[in-house]
Amino acid sequence: MSAEHFRVGLLGHGTVGSAFAALLHERADEIERFNGRRPVISGVLTRTRGSFEEILAQADLLVELMGGIEPARAYLLAAMHAGKDVVSANKQLLSQHGEELFDTARERSVRLRFEAAVAGVVPVVRVLEESLSATPIERIHGIVNGTTNFILTEMARGASYQEALADAQRRGFAEADPSDDVSGRDAAAKMAILARLAFGTPVHLDEVRYEGIEHLRGDDLEYARELGLGLKLIGTAERRDGGLSVRVHPAFLYAGHPLASVSGPFNAVTVESEAITEITISGPGAGGRQTASAVLGDVVSVMTGGARPPAPPLSLPLIEDVQSAFYLHLEMADRPGVLAAVTRVLGDQGVSIKSVVQRGLGENARLVMVTHPVLESHLRAAVEQLRGLEFVRSEPRTIRVIEEEFV
Repeated sequence: MSAEHFRVGLLGHGTVGSAFAALLHERADEIERFNGRRPVISGVLTRTRGSFEEILAQADLLVELMGGIEPARAYLLAAMHAGKDVVSANKQLLSQHGEELFDTARERSVRLRFEAAVAGVVPVVRVLEESLSATPIERIHGIVNGTTNFILTEMARGASYQEALADAQRRGFAEADPSDDVSGRDAAAKMAILARLAFGTPVHLDEVRYEGIEHLRGDDLEYARELGLGLKLIGTAERRDGGLSVRVHPAFLYAGHPLASVSGPFNAVTVESEAITEITISGPGAGGRQTASAVLGDVVSVMTGGARPPAPPLSLPLIEDVQSAFYLHLEMADRPGVLAAVTRVLGDQGVSIKSVVQRGLGENARLVMVTHPVLESHLRAAVEQLRGLEFVRSEPRTIRVIEEEFV
């Protein structure tokens, strides 16, 4: 007697969609043995074939891998209103219209799964929704974009930014237009989603402050190595001063930090809580088959009844001005009194220095320092004053430094 079919309607058949369809076919026997039902693709919608209405009517679950906002949003809402569970890898949609989708899932008592939207095969969504659902989270931060992590890894090995980006494109880790990745917007969308899961507070993509990696230079990495630091693009969501801070930016890490050793196109997320101290989960973050694997995991979770709709939202105020240590790079003329003038400007804004490296003499000297933690607004005010000093030869460069080490 043949097993009952679990019918999956597939919206989108590009890189990830075709990889998902192939993976589902490969794993169908194993899933059937585990679950008692056999997953099958019951219909595929692309720009040139398929009818959404027919696919919806024939499916037990809808998988959305189209990307973009519309018509993906309309299709997911229609599916949930029809009582169908849905799976999506669409981070932009979830970060901009997540509350509408979450509210609909709750109202219709259907499942909305989106593991692949956040960190590739790293199961952080499932950990937050299930394993740590009753644990008060203090901070969640990590490397949630495999493309930028690959580029920074190659730059640390001596490649220029352009060389590393071209290599990432050749290997399929970066799109032909990599702007969402290298600007930090992709990571910001993922952190908006994770902030909602970890802290119950709706965070829209536009509320996440983010910086990318386009402005970074190889000499920053060289000086950082002398100071015992490595560079990553870090997304953070954490409780601060009774509110919530959500941000994405390049950051230097000391070797003892669990994210410091994560290299290449890998993602890793660290979750911190008084109850658990910290846990770190890592795995591949870039690639069609890796994303497809996370999508298939969501499908199997729905088949086995895991993860009900998200709880109603809370409301924590968003905090923008937070403390951090900073790396500060100054190109300047080395003259008597220059160092005293720099330290005076920093001291006036409450910025104290932890370590300093100086290179060169005469008109082309460089001063590189790491500060103790200071409010970002104070550091920015100091940089604005340094920018106006006549002996400073170019725009001062700043990069955040995460001081914590877990050893």
